Amino acid sequence: MGKKALNRRDFIKLSAIASASLPITLSGFPLFAEEKPNQFNFDSDNDNVLVLIQLQGGNDGLNTIFNLNQYDNLQNVRSNIIIQQNQLLGVNGDTAFHPNLGGLQSVWQQEKLTIVQNVGYPNQNRSHFRSTDIWNSGSSADEFISTGWLGRYFSLQHGEFPTNYPNDTNPDPFAITIGKIVTETCQGTSANFSMALTDPDNPGTAAVFNAGDLPNNCYGDALSFVNETVKQTNAYASVIKEASGKGNSLSSKYTDSELSQKLKNVARLISGGLGTKVYVVQLGGFDTHDSQVIEGENTDGQHAELLKELSDAVVAFQDDLDLLGISDRVIGMTYSEFGRRIRSNAALGTDHGNAAPLFVFGNCVNNQILGDTPVIDTHVDDYEGVAMQFDFRDIYKTIITDWLGGSQSDANSVLFQQFDGISLFDANCSASLSNNNFENEDFGLNVYPNPASNMITINFVGFDGNVKITIFNSIGAVVKSVTNKSYDSNNHSLQVDISNFARGNYFVHYQTRGISKTKKLIKY
Repeated sequence: MGKKALNRRDFIKLSAIASASLPITLSGFPLFAEEKPNQFNFDSDNDNVLVLIQLQGGNDGLNTIFNLNQYDNLQNVRSNIIIQQNQLLGVNGDTAFHPNLGGLQSVWQQEKLTIVQNVGYPNQNRSHFRSTDIWNSGSSADEFISTGWLGRYFSLQHGEFPTNYPNDTNPDPFAITIGKIVTETCQGTSANFSMALTDPDNPGTAAVFNAGDLPNNCYGDALSFVNETVKQTNAYASVIKEASGKGNSLSSKYTDSELSQKLKNVARLISGGLGTKVYVVQLGGFDTHDSQVIEGENTDGQHAELLKELSDAVVAFQDDLDLLGISDRVIGMTYSEFGRRIRSNAALGTDHGNAAPLFVFGNCVNNQILGDTPVIDTHVDDYEGVAMQFDFRDIYKTIITDWLGGSQSDANSVLFQQFDGISLFDANCSASLSNNNFENEDFGLNVYPNPASNMITINFVGFDGNVKITIFNSIGAVVKSVTNKSYDSNNHSLQVDISNFARGNYFVHYQTRGISKTKKLIKY
């Protein structure tokens, strides 16, 4: 019988036994990942770059973006933390920013910003670790997937990675995490496509183990794999250092903040010719259970400082891309594992919630606000979060097809099911495969009576496509699947029995052909 193939679990066991000093990562680059069969193939030939900004901890979207028509209702449930209306920064007639988002306001005024409201997923998990896993993997809440959504995308074309990489065709890292810990978004079917990098001028190298012939056993296999990974990491370090030396930074808007300096390094590497497709940077501290604001000074506090760091870094980065002449190739996107609850708590903070807004910025994005105003009313319970309108995988699908150059089938493979996507990008510098042609249509979604006790009627239009209607409770859990089938473009009505629902707040979510809408329902 031949030797058993060495997998990640075997390797970790062997390395722990054989040598406590044997590294599991080198310069942040993981040495092993669980294998998964790869039967996919695709071709992508553009030079577009995606920069992900992860807001770790759960960003409070209701303290980030304000709808002025909902301000009085929000003040009633957040009286101890809300910012006075006259201190907010105007975006359009109905929308305003936190006063520390002056940089993002400037990006909006330059028409380089999309705001996507109410982004989440069905059956919201309020655990930091689990919800981060869901966002990074691109999975459903009830699936446990060991690969990342971008890792699966890269695996479609490079299923043999990391064997024989880098090479003449692919000399550069596919993805880079600016920081000490490699991102799980890029965990592929055989290895992680990202490497961690703290200093582009000193990316670090390691010595190859050289002690004669390696033993013909699992220990020898492990050392052989380490040697190959070290060689790969060293080769990537060389091209990174070369790109850093050739690159430049022209903006004077960068600050000394950690995020600002991370994005400055990203701009320098891109301008230096590095062919990396994805960069990931992180900003932590958004778990604002307490001291989100300073009592009596609601424009100050932990959340205000984080928003300022984010805003200042984004406007400097965008300015740098423009000055370097590479801004048509680069977009950035923020994301966080969840939003916060609608009601504030007694500790001048907010607790784990459901959906939240995210930002997509760059020359090629449409300047727009996608989505409806989060529903705030006098019937907000203590656990209620912002209801999901857009599934985050709608956005991932759009990035795969309309920015990175994948096909519809690629996106379906990466995300395990079909998503319609949304209209994020200017057609002059992006593909337009996402199916969202009805965002501004009046399709007459109506739910009545409301409040209701036993039966409700849901009216909607079908648009000659599949319609999915689901009812969520106030913490984002699916309590009833109403329909999931094709309807013609006529008006339709469905009678729904809610007599077995507990009293409280619910949300009726409607989705078809790129349209997502949510209506609040009160059961008495």
